[in-house]
Amino acid sequence: MNYLEFEKPLAEIEGKAEELRALARKNEGMDVTKEAAALDKKAADMLRDLYKNLDPWRKCQVARHPDRPHCKDYIDTLFTEFTTLAGDRNFADDQAIMGGLARFNDQPVMVIGQEKGSDTKTRIERNFGMARPEGYRKAIRFMDLADRFRLPVITLVDTPGAYPGKGAEERGQSEAIARSTEKCLQIGVPLISVVIGEGGSGGAVALATANRVAMLEHSIYSVITPEGCASILWKDAERMREAANALRLTAQDLLKLGVIDRIIEEPFGGAQRKRDEAIASVGKAIGAMLEELSGRKPADLVKDRREKFLNMGSRGLAA
Repeated sequence: MNYLEFEKPLAEIEGKAEELRALARKNEGMDVTKEAAALDKKAADMLRDLYKNLDPWRKCQVARHPDRPHCKDYIDTLFTEFTTLAGDRNFADDQAIMGGLARFNDQPVMVIGQEKGSDTKTRIERNFGMARPEGYRKAIRFMDLADRFRLPVITLVDTPGAYPGKGAEERGQSEAIARSTEKCLQIGVPLISVVIGEGGSGGAVALATANRVAMLEHSIYSVITPEGCASILWKDAERMREAANALRLTAQDLLKLGVIDRIIEEPFGGAQRKRDEAIASVGKAIGAMLEELSGRKPADLVKDRREKFLNMGSRGLAA
């Protein structure tokens, strides 16, 4: 278990409980059941208190937790007959974007997502979920294919943002993001997006300009990272906590502003503690959103999506 900075007191208690059990396993006849149970209860109470009212900066930390389920985990669990598609038919196959044809509850769909990787090797291969232009052009190709064959599109968003490297800029990063966002607005099939971790800037919008947008309870969605915001505004990245509060990047804030349509609850302690439970909750939400959009005509879906984004923010302004 990887513990976040604010979880260190919890780590000590859970560590003590595990030490007691390890000691009992080495010494036959030693009974630590009551002591370990008391520590377990204390840890459970502390976990509930810690996660009962997380501030925006702590939500950022949870959204970035290395043990949090990533795109591949959701695809492997929720989808069947997944067939990977690759490449942008122009430059390369960007490993930060993964996707392909699959079945969701036996319904043919196209699933696209940003994959961060789960260890050092795969994180480097996936570029930590930061796509280059060829990644967004790859996503455009997948959406075109889905539109041609009338397949709903499901996107799983988890990126700090699009990759800002020199090569990416030379190959038209901003143009590729704009084209991907445009394609989201054009396709005449249901488009559903779920922010499962980080939703960073245009890199996220390029896949999340959808009919329905959902966020996991402790995920974040923002125009810039708190560290980047603090560096620009105050020339001090250490003021990221202040920036996180100002950015209104939590699922709860974004629901009030009308940027997203629903919040998917996570287990206490975050999705990383009960991965299967969190993945199942996302699956139920996707199923419900697909049901809301089923049977609608292509023109109605396009109109619904366009009006959704033209009206974005009006709910928060009216309040």
